[in-house]
Amino acid sequence: MSAEAVKLINNIKTFIINPIIGFMFAVAVVMFLYGIVEYIYGADNEDKREVGKNHMIYGIIGMFVMIGVYGILNLISGFWYEIGSGY
Repeated sequence: MSAEAVKLINNIKTFIINPIIGFMFAVAVVMFLYGIVEYIYGADNEDKREVGKNHMIYGIIGMFVMIGVYGILNLISGFWYEIGSGY
């Protein structure tokens, strides 16, 4: 793979994919925090606590998914970098 192709892949990862992953991770954190607020404010209502608990679970799952996606993309880009450098 040529050096230009490796540079293009790294630029796409750096300027497009990583910001999207960061944004989605932030959304997951906000969802988790919103779930905590719902759980606390709905302490007297079982249904509201259940909704808050579900939002916390969805937020945690979202954070783990984004961490996994980030790791997989770094693994793949490292693989392409090794191919492009000729090793």
